[in-house]
Amino acid sequence: MGYDSFEWPQQQQQPPSNGVPRSAWTRQHRRLSRWHRPYTAALVLLDLISTLAASKIADVSLEKSKSGFQDKSWLFFQGPDLFSFFAYVVLPLGWLLLLWTNGTYDRRYLGLGSEEFKRIVRTSVTVVAAVSLLAFATKTDLSRGTVATVSLCSLLFILLCRVTARQVLHLSRRRTGHGAHRMILVGTLPEALEVYTAVTRSPAAGLIPVAIHITDGYASARGIETPVPVYAGRDVLSLVREVGADTIAVCGSASAEPGELRRLAWQLEGTGVDLVVAPQLTDIAGPRVHIRPIEGLPLLHVEEPTLSGPGWLVKNLLDRVAAAIGLLLISPILAVIAIGIRLSDPGPVIFRQTRVGHDGRTFKVWKFRTMYVDAEERKATLEELNESDGMLFKMKHDPRIFAFGQKLRATSLDELPQLINVLKGEMSLVGPRPLPADDGDYLGDVRRRLLVRPGITGLWQVSGRSDLSWDEAVRLDLYYVDNWSLTYDLSILWRTIWVVLKRKGAY
Repeated sequence: MGYDSFEWPQQQQQPPSNGVPRSAWTRQHRRLSRWHRPYTAALVLLDLISTLAASKIADVSLEKSKSGFQDKSWLFFQGPDLFSFFAYVVLPLGWLLLLWTNGTYDRRYLGLGSEEFKRIVRTSVTVVAAVSLLAFATKTDLSRGTVATVSLCSLLFILLCRVTARQVLHLSRRRTGHGAHRMILVGTLPEALEVYTAVTRSPAAGLIPVAIHITDGYASARGIETPVPVYAGRDVLSLVREVGADTIAVCGSASAEPGELRRLAWQLEGTGVDLVVAPQLTDIAGPRVHIRPIEGLPLLHVEEPTLSGPGWLVKNLLDRVAAAIGLLLISPILAVIAIGIRLSDPGPVIFRQTRVGHDGRTFKVWKFRTMYVDAEERKATLEELNESDGMLFKMKHDPRIFAFGQKLRATSLDELPQLINVLKGEMSLVGPRPLPADDGDYLGDVRRRLLVRPGITGLWQVSGRSDLSWDEAVRLDLYYVDNWSLTYDLSILWRTIWVVLKRKGAY
């Protein structure tokens, strides 16, 4: 779509607003995007069922669950009835109230990211503290086992329901587009296209750009192909109604125009249209960005990546402990695989290759051999068939791989010996993939991958593996380096399980 998609300036259909309408009763309180209303109602119901189920489990499975209530009375409730009232009425409603006050139903956190789950865990701590304080104040000798069982079961059930609800929402967004926001991107064409690329990488995020409103004139995009219609010189509100959008994203330098962003926010008051700002800070995760308002000027403060300190030491310790336990537990599986390789092709079971690791140091990576013993000699004859656009040689149907080796690659079982590298401190469970050392030095952005130890799995692997282009793989690795955290590592390990089961992009 190119020049023909532009429209000439039109007369504004209504005068611009400069603030809240004179009468607050004339404001439109409902937002144009309403997917979160039924979704939130479903979450409230699931949370209520989760807390009721937790109370029922404690009531049925623990003999001392009613201890502390036998000699108590309150209003019309005594003994066991008082326990039932608190277990099935007060406690579930208290959970819902605290979940609401902690923002777990806030639409900004629903459907994406870890903030929703962090707030749920924070709520569970508050519930335990509130119950303990109430028991102390009323001198009620509650069963510690009951409190622990109800709290942990409630937390686990709520988290499980939230994960399930999120998966359903993501499936709906991918397949039907329901539960998504229709966005208009406002800014220069390069900035808008950059934001378009970023938000469309993840359909699960529910952000669907439907139009671009360029601020530097239609001539700047003459003859350029664009994925959505491009407009220039239009009234933004009339364009919102025309394309059925519910969100305006102000991109890059357009957000820096003095007073323009504030006046646009005024115009949108009472219209039900959301306003978001997309600054030119790409691939930086939320925990590293903080807003520091100074005299009405919101400054974005970007923290440095955390590549040292207590969290990094914990990661190193967990890596080695997990590798040692993993090698011990899967040793029978390793033995079976070794036998299968020897029966498939005579030769060594383990393939060791020099790779580049942390700070540019080289090491020998361990893998189960999946190719014939003369694979390296045959590689030269296959170079022209290389399907990778980067440093790694990749072929979907590589003739050097024997049948059993193909199965090992499809299930990623050939990577298991790398637990030895993790145990030796040369690799990590999660990190960028180690690259071959025979490609010379790593210049430019690629070299930044060497700030951390390479990993058995990583963001590259769970986002498409060999199906990704080299540039996209590097971008994902750099994103991991810049935004590493223990929580993020656990998320990647969890996603790795499903990627391996689906066998997507493995060859």
